[in-house]
Amino acid sequence: MTVVGYRGSHLLSEAMYNKGSAFTREERAVFGLEGLLPPAVSTMEQQAARAYANIGRKADPLEKYIGLAALQDRNEHLFYRLLVDHPEELLPIVYTPTVGRACQEFSHIFRRARGLWISPAHRGRVDEVLGNAPYDDVRLIVVTDNERILGLGDQGAGGMGIPVGKLALYTAAAGIPPWRTLPVSLDVGTDNHALLEDALYLGWRFPRLRGPAYDTLVDEFVRAVKRRFPRAVLQWEDFKKGNAFALLDRYRKFLPSFNDDVQGTAAVAVAGLLAGARVTGTPLRDQRVVILGAGAAGIGIARLVRETLKRAGLQGEALVSAVANLDSNGLLVDDQPIPDVYKREFAWPAELAAARGLGPGGVRDLMAVVRVLRPTMLIGTSGEPGTFTEAVVREMARHVERPLVFPMSTPTSKTEAKPADILAWTEGRALVATGSPFEAVSFGRRTVTIGQGNNAFVFPGVGLGALVAEAGIVTDAMFAAAADALAAEVHTDDLAAGSLFPPVRDIRRVTARVAEAVVKEARDSGVGRQLADADIPEAVTGAMWNPVYLPMEGPAPEAPASGRGRELTTA
Repeated sequence: MTVVGYRGSHLLSEAMYNKGSAFTREERAVFGLEGLLPPAVSTMEQQAARAYANIGRKADPLEKYIGLAALQDRNEHLFYRLLVDHPEELLPIVYTPTVGRACQEFSHIFRRARGLWISPAHRGRVDEVLGNAPYDDVRLIVVTDNERILGLGDQGAGGMGIPVGKLALYTAAAGIPPWRTLPVSLDVGTDNHALLEDALYLGWRFPRLRGPAYDTLVDEFVRAVKRRFPRAVLQWEDFKKGNAFALLDRYRKFLPSFNDDVQGTAAVAVAGLLAGARVTGTPLRDQRVVILGAGAAGIGIARLVRETLKRAGLQGEALVSAVANLDSNGLLVDDQPIPDVYKREFAWPAELAAARGLGPGGVRDLMAVVRVLRPTMLIGTSGEPGTFTEAVVREMARHVERPLVFPMSTPTSKTEAKPADILAWTEGRALVATGSPFEAVSFGRRTVTIGQGNNAFVFPGVGLGALVAEAGIVTDAMFAAAADALAAEVHTDDLAAGSLFPPVRDIRRVTARVAEAVVKEARDSGVGRQLADADIPEAVTGAMWNPVYLPMEGPAPEAPASGRGRELTTA
């Protein structure tokens, strides 16, 4: 039973409570809704069919995004019912790739605000601003400073689409109740001149804040979060690489927090590596991984891949040479200046590079590295479309029978190569996974399913697991456990179809398994509560909200007749 303090048209305007035509006749009488709705009482199934058909009438994905946002603004239960029932079709709308375009068009398609914006104008009052959040007991926060939105760069205030989209996935996949979530934009300005010159731009219309002024505002925000929402997990999202690593390292022990671009992407890539090894039969200690891109995602992947290979028995020079990172200047080698501190741990020693024919003065581009290292796996996080050229992929396939090729950059427009091309260049031998969704590819007499190596398979489960475990810190080992769990959910029929990841339609089941693995790891490492193995699945399932209507009743006579959303309770 849900206790509701709203009545009449006010109740119909409250998205978390509004049932629309599904209000029963008794509820219509109790809450003063008679005459405000058509006579017929619909079931949620009927409403979902109607809403799904309405979205389906829209040809433009951005219009579908706008339509779904409008549905979320008027009836959150129904919005999440659609996401849970149609994940393969609708997750690419509420998140990548369509959300990228929505971020770019944010100030032009804006209808209604969602979440909180923190700007430099709030300095000294951030705690007060957080107090304006619609719910008091927030457990999951996704925050961005909007500087590196997907592969699209600085999107200013439009970056809010990412926290909103991520939290929609948290609810649809992990069952985090929407009234326990909060999207936040640290709108510290933008260096995107097109936005600054746009008369409709809605953000903080100043150049981007940097240096100590930026650091102190973020610090005020983090401390206010810990005070206002002491049980919350915080996810850093789409920060520029330097800030991404600095903030993760600075605050991960201050409050449970993680960076999905760094750690979530890494877990997905490692899960793909583990699943691919089942197909190829190549032991982990024999894997050789080349990563094009040395930003937050690329270095994050390198860290977890190296740790995975180390667990498999690699060490010393063999471990170092098994992972090669390239940035815009080519292979990272310590005989050249590397201004970005976070990259240095993955720079090859000059002696190793020289011994492999990649010494100073020589070419160290992707083709040269592929030719020398003969990688079993090629990962792209560069955000540069077309960088996995035919020549590079063919060179890789000359030396490896079943190459793993992962163009992971998002959105679709930024992918390093198209799956159909990769399969054509490798005579159909490649195992391909992408960051954004792609249609199956017909090759010869078979149809190859392109697995989506999307972080949506990891971050919802990590967040849910951390909350169930009541973890005081989100550790790297939790992401390793998440990778193992995700790989285990790739079934034989998935692999036979060519996919190294489960189908998106199974995302809720997969998320539960990932969360269970995270809870176990938190317990075993001493950072989470002590739950017996047999009790963990029930604890995870019990924490997953399901979007169904519950009967409603009004408040007790002595209780106030209206209130904020934070009064949502169920009995």
